[in-house]
Amino acid sequence: MRLKYFIIAGIIIVGLAMPLQAKNIYVRGVTKITMRTGPGTTNKIVAMLLSGTQLEVLEYKKDWSQVKTDSGKVGWVLTRFLTEEVPNALVVKQLRKENINLETALAASRDKVQTLTSRNQTLTQIEKKYRALQKASADYLKLDAKYNELLKTTEEQKRQIQTLQDSLNEEEKLWFLSGAGVFIVGLILGLSSRKKKSSSLLS
Repeated sequence: MRLKYFIIAGIIIVGLAMPLQAKNIYVRGVTKITMRTGPGTTNKIVAMLLSGTQLEVLEYKKDWSQVKTDSGKVGWVLTRFLTEEVPNALVVKQLRKENINLETALAASRDKVQTLTSRNQTLTQIEKKYRALQKASADYLKLDAKYNELLKTTEEQKRQIQTLQDSLNEEEKLWFLSGAGVFIVGLILGLSSRKKKSSSLLS
């Protein structure tokens, strides 16, 4: 029976002295606590830890905990001065850091929005100019087609005018020749009648 109790007690003692899985823990709301070389007040002090200091727990042993600082220093502190709750000071510090990060991200987002807005305005202006050029090009093509059509019509009208003018010139020539013929015939007839009158008077 006693052997059974000894075995159970041994398991409990070994369990208390076993290393634990490393986890973060913090110094409670006291000004400072001592870190010693071993689990006891008679051991040498190796550091003074401020309230809110983050520690990594390596091992529990009765009322003491073996911890490790961020700088890598290892020592023992009283467990009652430790807590798993993040101190308010660290919470505030973390929130301030997150707030700064959010403000930075917000400023970057605003700059990005401003840049995108400026690019959008530029694209809108380019699109308007493109549409204006497109419309002008369409109008130019229409005017060019109309000009070519008018040019063809003008050339046709010139040919018609030239044809009419040539025809009129031919008619004028015919009228001139006809008039000249009539004049010559009249002249001949007049001369002939004068000769006849002269002959009758002489006889």
